[in-house]
Amino acid sequence: SGLNGLTLAVEQFNRAGGANGRLVEILSKDDAQNKDTAATSVHQLVAAKVDAVVGPFTSAMAAVTVPITGQAGIFQVSPTITAMEFSGKDDNLFRINRTTRDNAGDYAKVMHGRGQKHIAVAYDLRNRAFTQSWLDEFRAAAKELGASLAAEVSYESSKDANFEAVVAKMLQGKPDSLLFISGALDVARLAQAARKLAPQLPIAASEWAATEQLIDLGGEVVEGLLIVQNYDRDDTSPRFKEFSEAYFKRFQRNPGYSSVSTYDAATVVLTALKNRKPGETVKAAALRSGPYQGLQQDIVFDANGDTARKVYFTEIREGRYRRID
Repeated sequence: SGLNGLTLAVEQFNRAGGANGRLVEILSKDDAQNKDTAATSVHQLVAAKVDAVVGPFTSAMAAVTVPITGQAGIFQVSPTITAMEFSGKDDNLFRINRTTRDNAGDYAKVMHGRGQKHIAVAYDLRNRAFTQSWLDEFRAAAKELGASLAAEVSYESSKDANFEAVVAKMLQGKPDSLLFISGALDVARLAQAARKLAPQLPIAASEWAATEQLIDLGGEVVEGLLIVQNYDRDDTSPRFKEFSEAYFKRFQRNPGYSSVSTYDAATVVLTALKNRKPGETVKAAALRSGPYQGLQQDIVFDANGDTARKVYFTEIREGRYRRID
C-alpha cells in the first residue's frame, strides 16, 4: 500500500509536467523485513544513483538502510518510522510520522483515562528498534500517571509463533487490559488468543497494526480494539476525497495509513526535486521548500527533518475504525 501511494503521487506528478519537464521514475526494492535483504536492496539503489529514497516502513529496517543512504549522501524520507533513535539527528533522513514517545505517551493517557492501570504488554522482536522504543516510552508514561505494567512479554514473529503462550504469559501478571506492540497479522492472532483465554479484558494495539489488513484478518476478535490512526479516515475535505477516489480508481482498493503517509512523503520528495537548484542537494531543497500541504495536514520539518503529526484514536466497531472522543 505504501508503494501504491508513491506510484499514484509520481504518476500525477509526471502528468503535470514532472520536475521541470523531467519525468520521475520509481525503482522499487523489497526489504522483506530482513536485515540482509534490506542491505542488499539499498546498496542496489545506491548503485543505481537514485536521487532519493522513500521508505523504509519499519524502524528495524531503517536501522539498516539509513547509514548506507547517509554515507552515499542520498536523501531519504520514511513515511512511517517512529523510533526515538531516528529523532533529533541532523542526517539525510526525514520522517513524516511522529515519534514513539508521542504515540506511546498518548496511549498511556487514553488507557489510564479508561481506568486501565495494570497493563500487560506483548512486543515483537523482529522490529525491535520500534517495539522496544515504544515499550520504553509507554512504560515511562504509564509510571508517571501512576499506572504499571503487569507483564512485558517479548516474542519473535513467525508463522510458527505460539500466540496462546504469549497471551498466557501476559495473563500471569493479572492485568486489567492487554496491549500488543506488533504488526497487523500478529495482532489478529494475539487478539484471537486473548478472546479465548481472557474474553473480558480490553485489548489495544500500537499504531503499527493500524491497516486494513488488521480488520480483514481479525474479524470479530478485533472488535473493540483500541488503536491510533495517523490520519482521519472519515475526512470529507475535497483534497482527501479526490485522493481517495483516484487511489481507488487506480488500485481498486481504499487507501490505508501507509498509502496516505507515503503520498505525503512523495509530495516532499517530488517538490524538492522540482525546486532543486543546480548544485543543491535534495535535502537542502526539501528544507527550503516547506511547509508542504499534505493530504490532511501541513507538513512542517525542523532542521533535523522531524515533524509533528496529528493522530486520531479509534476503536474497531462493526468492521471499521471509528473515531473516539
